[in-house]
Amino acid sequence: MDLIYPEIFRDKSTVECLFTTANRNSRDQKEGLDGLNFGINTEEEDQVVSENYNHLFDHLGWKQQKIALARQVHGNRIAGVEQPGIYENCDGLVTTRPDLPLGIQVADCAAVLVADTKNKIIGAFHAGWRGAESNIVENGIDSMIRLNADPKYSFAYISPCISLEKFEVGEEVAALFPDEFTDRVNFRKPHVDLKQILRRQLLNCGLTENNIDVSGECTVSDNRFFSFRRERSAAGRMLGLIKINS
Repeated sequence: MDLIYPEIFRDKSTVECLFTTANRNSRDQKEGLDGLNFGINTEEEDQVVSENYNHLFDHLGWKQQKIALARQVHGNRIAGVEQPGIYENCDGLVTTRPDLPLGIQVADCAAVLVADTKNKIIGAFHAGWRGAESNIVENGIDSMIRLNADPKYSFAYISPCISLEKFEVGEEVAALFPDEFTDRVNFRKPHVDLKQILRRQLLNCGLTENNIDVSGECTVSDNRFFSFRRERSAAGRMLGLIKINS
Protein backbone atom coordinates (compact mmCIF):
# COMPACT_ATOMS: atom_id res chain seq x y z
CA MET A 1 0.00 0.00 0.00
CA ASP A 2 1.30 3.44 -0.95
CA LEU A 3 1.43 5.55 2.22
CA ILE A 4 3.29 8.76 3.07
CA TYR A 5 4.98 9.00 6.47
CA PRO A 6 5.94 12.67 7.05
CA GLU A 7 9.60 13.21 7.84
CA ILE A 8 8.73 15.65 10.63
CA PHE A 9 7.24 12.80 12.69
CA ARG A 10 9.56 9.93 11.76
CA ASP A 11 11.69 10.25 14.92
CA LYS A 12 8.79 11.08 17.27
CA SER A 13 8.05 7.93 19.27
CA THR A 14 5.05 9.47 21.04
CA VAL A 15 3.11 10.13 17.81
CA GLU A 16 2.31 8.25 14.61
CA CYS A 17 1.23 10.14 11.49
CA LEU A 18 0.56 9.14 7.89
CA PHE A 19 -1.21 10.19 4.71
CA THR A 20 -2.75 7.85 2.14
CA THR A 21 -2.51 8.24 -1.62
CA ALA A 22 -5.20 7.22 -4.12
CA ASN A 23 -3.87 3.64 -4.19
CA ARG A 24 -5.63 3.07 -7.49
CA ASN A 25 -4.36 -0.51 -7.85
CA SER A 26 -4.86 -1.61 -4.26
CA ARG A 27 -8.15 -3.49 -4.66
CA ASP A 28 -9.95 -5.47 -7.32
CA GLN A 29 -12.90 -3.30 -8.28
CA LYS A 30 -15.35 -3.52 -11.14
CA GLU A 31 -17.38 -0.47 -10.19
CA GLY A 32 -17.28 2.50 -7.85
CA LEU A 33 -14.60 5.16 -7.56
CA ASP A 34 -11.10 4.50 -8.84
CA GLY A 35 -8.88 3.73 -5.87
CA LEU A 36 -8.90 3.37 -2.11
CA ASN A 37 -11.47 6.00 -1.16
CA PHE A 38 -11.86 7.08 2.48
CA GLY A 39 -14.44 9.79 1.87
CA ILE A 40 -17.59 9.43 3.97
CA ASN A 41 -19.28 12.19 1.94
CA THR A 42 -18.58 10.82 -1.55
CA GLU A 43 -20.72 8.92 -4.04
CA GLU A 44 -19.08 5.62 -3.06
CA GLU A 45 -21.26 3.01 -1.36
CA ASP A 46 -20.88 3.13 2.44
CA GLN A 47 -20.00 -0.56 2.53
CA VAL A 48 -17.12 -0.05 0.09
CA VAL A 49 -15.73 2.88 2.12
CA SER A 50 -15.98 0.79 5.29
CA GLU A 51 -14.10 -2.05 3.59
CA ASN A 52 -11.41 0.43 2.55
CA TYR A 53 -10.97 1.50 6.18
CA ASN A 54 -10.76 -2.15 7.21
CA HIS A 55 -8.13 -2.77 4.55
CA LEU A 56 -6.02 0.18 5.71
CA PHE A 57 -6.29 -0.60 9.40
CA ASP A 58 -5.49 -4.27 8.84
CA HIS A 59 -2.38 -3.11 6.99
CA LEU A 60 -1.41 -0.79 9.86
CA GLY A 61 -2.33 -3.23 12.63
CA TRP A 62 -4.78 -0.70 14.10
CA LYS A 63 -8.38 -1.26 15.21
CA GLN A 64 -10.73 0.22 12.64
CA GLN A 65 -13.51 0.91 15.13
CA LYS A 66 -11.17 3.16 17.11
CA ILE A 67 -11.04 6.23 14.88
CA ALA A 68 -12.51 9.72 15.12
CA LEU A 69 -13.60 11.32 11.84
CA ALA A 70 -15.08 14.73 11.07
CA ARG A 71 -18.13 15.11 8.85
CA GLN A 72 -16.45 18.02 7.10
CA VAL A 73 -18.36 21.09 5.92
CA HIS A 74 -15.57 23.54 4.90
CA GLY A 75 -16.04 25.47 8.14
CA ASN A 76 -13.82 26.24 11.12
CA ARG A 77 -15.43 24.37 14.02
CA ILE A 78 -13.16 22.16 16.13
CA ALA A 79 -14.39 19.21 18.19
CA GLY A 80 -12.56 17.97 21.25
CA VAL A 81 -12.90 14.18 21.18
CA GLU A 82 -12.28 11.34 23.62
CA GLN A 83 -14.24 8.60 21.85
CA PRO A 84 -14.21 7.11 18.34
CA GLY A 85 -16.99 7.99 15.94
CA ILE A 86 -18.08 10.49 13.29
CA TYR A 87 -18.33 14.07 14.55
CA GLU A 88 -20.89 16.09 12.64
CA ASN A 89 -20.49 19.60 11.20
CA CYS A 90 -16.86 20.20 12.08
CA ASP A 91 -13.56 20.42 10.23
CA GLY A 92 -11.09 19.76 13.00
CA LEU A 93 -10.52 17.31 15.83
CA VAL A 94 -8.25 17.49 18.89
CA THR A 95 -7.55 14.94 21.61
CA THR A 96 -5.31 13.91 24.48
CA ARG A 97 -6.41 10.27 24.33
CA PRO A 98 -3.74 7.73 23.38
CA ASP A 99 -4.46 5.25 20.59
CA LEU A 100 -7.39 7.26 19.20
CA PRO A 101 -6.49 8.14 15.59
CA LEU A 102 -7.88 11.40 14.24
CA GLY A 103 -8.75 11.32 10.54
CA ILE A 104 -9.17 14.05 7.92
CA GLN A 105 -10.39 13.32 4.37
CA VAL A 106 -9.11 15.46 1.50
CA ALA A 107 -8.92 15.76 -2.28
CA ASP A 108 -7.20 19.11 -3.10
CA CYS A 109 -7.72 20.63 0.36
CA ALA A 110 -4.94 20.07 2.88
CA ALA A 111 -4.92 17.87 5.93
CA VAL A 112 -3.02 19.79 8.61
CA LEU A 113 -1.80 17.31 11.23
CA VAL A 114 -0.32 18.74 14.44
CA ALA A 115 1.19 17.23 17.59
CA ASP A 116 2.64 18.60 20.80
CA THR A 117 4.96 15.64 21.29
CA LYS A 118 6.00 16.66 24.80
CA ASN A 119 2.52 17.07 26.30
CA LYS A 120 0.94 14.43 24.02
CA ILE A 121 -1.83 16.47 22.44
CA ILE A 122 -2.79 16.17 18.76
CA GLY A 123 -5.00 17.90 16.23
CA ALA A 124 -6.17 17.20 12.69
CA PHE A 125 -7.66 19.97 10.55
CA HIS A 126 -9.32 20.10 7.11
CA ALA A 127 -8.07 23.22 5.34
CA GLY A 128 -9.14 24.39 1.92
CA TRP A 129 -9.38 28.05 0.99
CA ARG A 130 -12.61 28.42 2.97
CA GLY A 131 -11.03 26.91 6.05
CA ALA A 132 -7.89 29.00 5.61
CA GLU A 133 -9.94 32.18 5.25
CA SER A 134 -12.02 31.37 8.35
CA ASN A 135 -8.98 30.53 10.53
CA ILE A 136 -9.38 26.77 10.90
CA VAL A 137 -5.68 26.49 11.82
CA GLU A 138 -5.84 29.19 14.49
CA ASN A 139 -9.01 27.67 15.97
CA GLY A 140 -7.38 24.25 15.97
CA ILE A 141 -4.17 25.37 17.66
CA ASP A 142 -6.19 27.38 20.21
CA SER A 143 -8.19 24.23 20.97
CA MET A 144 -4.96 22.33 21.51
CA ILE A 145 -3.64 25.08 23.79
CA ARG A 146 -6.80 24.82 25.90
CA LEU A 147 -5.80 21.18 26.43
CA ASN A 148 -2.37 22.45 27.64
CA ALA A 149 -0.48 22.12 24.36
CA ASP A 150 2.50 24.41 23.83
CA PRO A 151 3.15 25.60 20.24
CA LYS A 152 6.92 25.59 20.80
CA TYR A 153 6.78 21.84 21.40
CA SER A 154 4.40 21.28 18.48
CA PHE A 155 5.15 19.84 15.05
CA ALA A 156 2.92 20.11 11.97
CA TYR A 157 2.52 18.43 8.59
CA ILE A 158 0.68 20.07 5.68
CA SER A 159 -0.33 17.25 3.35
CA PRO A 160 -0.30 17.12 -0.45
CA CYS A 161 -2.94 19.51 -1.76
CA ILE A 162 -3.56 21.81 -4.70
CA SER A 163 -0.49 23.85 -5.70
CA LEU A 164 -0.27 27.52 -6.58
CA GLU A 165 0.27 26.57 -10.23
CA LYS A 166 -3.08 24.75 -10.34
CA PHE A 167 -5.13 26.86 -7.94
CA GLU A 168 -6.80 29.34 -10.24
CA VAL A 169 -9.43 31.43 -8.43
CA GLY A 170 -11.65 34.40 -9.03
CA GLU A 171 -10.71 37.81 -7.72
CA GLU A 172 -13.38 37.47 -5.02
CA VAL A 173 -11.36 34.57 -3.53
CA ALA A 174 -7.91 36.04 -4.19
CA ALA A 175 -8.90 39.24 -2.37
CA LEU A 176 -9.44 37.27 0.84
CA PHE A 177 -5.71 36.59 1.23
CA PRO A 178 -2.57 38.74 1.50
CA ASP A 179 -1.01 39.70 -1.84
CA GLU A 180 2.18 37.79 -1.01
CA PHE A 181 0.23 34.54 -1.38
CA THR A 182 -1.49 35.49 -4.65
CA ASP A 183 0.07 35.44 -8.13
CA ARG A 184 -1.67 37.91 -10.42
CA VAL A 185 1.26 38.16 -12.86
CA ASN A 186 2.03 34.76 -14.35
CA PHE A 187 -1.47 33.48 -15.08
CA ARG A 188 -4.61 34.66 -16.84
CA LYS A 189 -6.49 34.70 -13.52
CA PRO A 190 -5.23 34.96 -9.94
CA HIS A 191 -3.61 31.87 -8.41
CA VAL A 192 -3.46 31.31 -4.64
CA ASP A 193 -0.74 29.49 -2.67
CA LEU A 194 -2.76 27.50 -0.13
CA LYS A 195 0.27 25.70 1.30
CA GLN A 196 2.12 28.88 2.16
CA ILE A 197 -1.00 30.49 3.62
CA LEU A 198 -1.37 27.55 5.99
CA ARG A 199 2.33 27.57 6.81
CA ARG A 200 2.16 31.27 7.71
CA GLN A 201 -0.89 30.66 9.88
CA LEU A 202 0.97 27.94 11.81
CA LEU A 203 3.90 30.31 12.32
CA ASN A 204 1.52 33.00 13.54
CA CYS A 205 0.17 30.49 16.08
CA GLY A 206 3.64 30.09 17.57
CA LEU A 207 5.04 27.03 15.82
CA THR A 208 8.66 27.35 14.74
CA GLU A 209 9.91 27.25 11.17
CA ASN A 210 11.84 24.01 11.63
CA ASN A 211 8.81 22.26 13.11
CA ILE A 212 6.60 22.63 10.03
CA ASP A 213 6.75 20.12 7.17
CA VAL A 214 4.99 21.25 3.97
CA SER A 215 4.48 18.61 1.27
CA GLY A 216 5.74 19.66 -2.13
CA GLU A 217 3.28 17.41 -3.99
CA CYS A 218 0.28 18.69 -5.93
CA THR A 219 -2.92 16.66 -5.93
CA VAL A 220 -4.14 18.13 -9.23
CA SER A 221 -0.92 17.48 -11.15
CA ASP A 222 -0.24 13.97 -9.89
CA ASN A 223 -2.60 11.05 -10.55
CA ARG A 224 -1.09 9.38 -7.49
CA PHE A 225 -3.63 11.48 -5.58
CA PHE A 226 -7.36 12.07 -5.78
CA SER A 227 -8.26 15.54 -7.03
CA PHE A 228 -11.77 16.99 -6.96
CA ARG A 229 -10.70 19.73 -9.35
CA ARG A 230 -9.45 17.15 -11.84
CA GLU A 231 -11.94 14.30 -11.30
CA ARG A 232 -15.01 16.12 -9.91
CA SER A 233 -17.60 13.69 -8.50
CA ALA A 234 -15.42 10.71 -9.51
CA ALA A 235 -12.79 11.76 -6.98
CA GLY A 236 -12.31 9.72 -3.84
CA ARG A 237 -10.65 11.11 -0.73
CA MET A 238 -7.23 10.57 0.78
CA LEU A 239 -6.94 10.22 4.53
CA GLY A 240 -4.62 12.06 6.90
CA LEU A 241 -4.19 10.18 10.19
CA ILE A 242 -2.48 11.10 13.43
CA LYS A 243 -2.53 9.37 16.83
CA ILE A 244 -0.80 9.43 20.20
CA ASN A 245 1.04 6.22 20.95
CA SER A 246 0.36 4.68 24.35
